[in-house]
This record gives sequence, C-alpha cells and structure tokens, in this order.
Amino acid sequence: MRYIFYFWFLPMSLFWGWFYLASNDINFGLSFFSKANFDIVFAIYKQVTGLEQAQIISIIAKACIVDTFIIFGIYAFRKRREIKAWWNKSASEPASLQSSSSPIK
Repeated sequence: MRYIFYFWFLPMSLFWGWFYLASNDINFGLSFFSKANFDIVFAIYKQVTGLEQAQIISIIAKACIVDTFIIFGIYAFRKRREIKAWWNKSASEPASLQSSSSPIK
C-alpha cells in the first residue's frame, strides 16, 4: 500500500509544487519554474480543451481531490478491521471511565 501512496504523493507534490512556484514566478534561475513557461503550458491546455485557464485549474484541483478520496478510500477499505477495532475501543473508553470513576453519587 505504501507504493500507492508514493505513486500518488510524488506526482501530486511535484505538480502542485511546480504550479505554486511557476504561478508566483519563483524560478531559482530555472526556466522550468518561470511564469513564461507556466503561461505556455496553460495556453496549450487552453487550445486543447477550449476552456479558460481558471476553469482548467479548478478541474485539475477537483480531479486531485477526487483522486485523493479514492486512494484513501482504498486504504481505509484495506485497513477496515484495524479501523473498526480502534473505533470500538475509543467508543467504549469514555463509557467505562464515566461509570467507574464518577465523583458524584
């Protein structure tokens, strides 16, 4: 399962890191992170999709959010027994603490 997180986290962090640095023109002397490169990339996306830049960015963000929910859903499904045991344990603790150590009688 950790490989799925690596293959999910690495592309997400690379894309959003590039997006933040390029959109704010923090380029460290590299043309890859320049605002001009950012504008060229989104101009290509605009030509291919016929959508405006703001729409493209929101679609990418929504796709990343959906992808994140799918990945964590798969992880939760695979760990459902451990999650259920933790949930039952944490749900039963407050009831046992209240009944055994109540100062008011």
